[in-house]
Amino acid sequence: MERKTKISAEDGKQDLVITRDFDLPVELLFKAYIEPEIVEQWMGTKVLKLENREHGSYQFETTDPKGNKHRFSGVVHEFVLDQKITRTFEMENTPFPVQLEFLEFEKITDDTSKLSMHIVYKSVAFRDQMLHLPFAQGINMAHNRIQEIVSKLK
Repeated sequence: MERKTKISAEDGKQDLVITRDFDLPVELLFKAYIEPEIVEQWMGTKVLKLENREHGSYQFETTDPKGNKHRFSGVVHEFVLDQKITRTFEMENTPFPVQLEFLEFEKITDDTSKLSMHIVYKSVAFRDQMLHLPFAQGINMAHNRIQEIVSKLK
């Protein structure tokens, strides 16, 4: 089955672009990224902090099947309601350095929208290392959950 979430990664570059069209109004798609209760559902994680404003920060925590806790955190640099979020993203206690994420939310019609994520890594090697993980499968599954969970809010 074809993945609806598309990942574009040019050879020799330290960034990638992720795009996905959703059968959701842009306001609801954006809400999936800023409402803690919704974030917890689609990410399968606990939201410890989520400050949706410029210079705000966030921290999420997930527990693996062995009971180990993993934290993800970052700082919000730009926040424009229903349009964009620019933030850093860090997986704590991993060899991966902080990455920069530009999330753009676009209205296609009243009932459809598009998410574009431009992610910049510290190096080509770190970007390539991330792509060797089940990254594409994981983000596609997460986006499928957004579609499923947020559709119920319509």
